[in-house]
This record gives sequence, C-alpha cells and structure tokens, in this order.
Amino acid sequence: MTKIEKGDLVNSGKAKSLYKTSDPDLYILHYRDDTSAFDGEKKESLEGKGKTNNKFNAFIMQELEKQGVATHFNELLSETDSLVKKLKMIPVECVVRNIAAGSICKRLGLKEGLELNPPTFEFFYKDDDLHDPMINDFHIISFKWATENEITQMKEKTFQVNEILKRLFANAGMILVDYKLEFGSYKGDLLLGDEFTPDGCRVWDSETREKLDKDRFRQDLGDVVESYKLIAERLGIT
Repeated sequence: MTKIEKGDLVNSGKAKSLYKTSDPDLYILHYRDDTSAFDGEKKESLEGKGKTNNKFNAFIMQELEKQGVATHFNELLSETDSLVKKLKMIPVECVVRNIAAGSICKRLGLKEGLELNPPTFEFFYKDDDLHDPMINDFHIISFKWATENEITQMKEKTFQVNEILKRLFANAGMILVDYKLEFGSYKGDLLLGDEFTPDGCRVWDSETREKLDKDRFRQDLGDVVESYKLIAERLGIT
C-alpha cells in the first residue's frame, strides 16, 4: 500500500469528499455514508454505504483497467478511502441507456423497461443548480468544456465500458439498465474519473426486474445499502 499523507479538503460533493495528498499528482477520494436524490432535495445518511461504494468502485475500476479502459483509480487505502490520480475534470456527464428508465421516460413519454437497441448516448452539463441539463457536442465545443477529440474519446470509452459491464452484470444475473461516467485529463491522457457505483447506475435483477440501485432510495423502496451489497456479492466483490 502506498504511504501517503492526507492534506487539505479540495471539495465535498453529495456523497464523497476529495483531499489533497503529499503527492501533487494524487488525491484521496473519501466515500461518506451520505446519500441524496433530486439534486439534493432528499438527503439521508445510510450506515455502511461509504464502505460499500468504495469497495464496489475499486472492483469496477480494476475490471475496466484489465480490459483496456484507463481510469484515475490507484488503490484502496482504507474501508472508505481510495487513492486516485488528480484529474482536470470535464464538466460533462456521459450517459448510456440500455433500457428506458428515469428521466428519458419523462422527457420522451416512454414506458419504463423498453429495451433500447442500439443503446442511447446522452451528454449532460454538470450543474446541480441548473438540474444537470442535457447538452450536445456543439455546446461542449462552443463553451470549450472539451475538444472534438475528447468528445470522440468520451463516446468511444463510454460504449467500451458498456460492452464490458453489460457482460459482467449479465453473468451475475443482473441487467445494467443505464449509468453515467465522467472523464478528466491527466498528463495529456483522458481517463475515466469519479466513480462507478450503484449511486450512478441502474441495475435490475434479470429474472424479476427488481430494482437494486439508488432508485430504492429515490422511490422509498427501502434496504438501499443491503441492495448495494447484494449487487456486490453477485459480482464477487468481497
């Protein structure tokens, strides 16, 4: 394990905090038990969520690395802390949807559960105050959030992740319904940043289509952390 000293707080989001370290190229990502929905309007602390998501993200990032997707993840430091590369983040979310659920149903009047073939891809601007509005390539280039090359890479990498993770979840008896990814630059390379946990994706049981992700919190279905742990167990995360 890397010997590293935790420094000043860089920023604190809805469920994670980011800290400087004694290495200027590395940050510590701390997972808290906090959870929120509807742009922070609904909040709660769920015991064990930080530990579960930290371990879950580490597993997914390492699986992606094995199959050629470069990420910012370095290593687990503790139950709630991970060491990650310091990225210059692009303020855009990349969303892939394999099944219609959530906001796309409201926007387009779709029935939840509709299979999307091919999967859809959407960009959203990261801004809670604006409720993360949907944007397109032209917005990103006009406002200089990313270059054309970076846009191309984000799309390619997001679909590459989809092929890897759809198989991974399917083999564990689950459907990867949709998810969001964020990217940032590190010494000239575009890397997958932020996290991949049940907070930022939708996962259903393949047989029953029971919701196993943060929709359990959004929709007051209960057993949120227990469900996150169930996903982890099915994937072989120990």
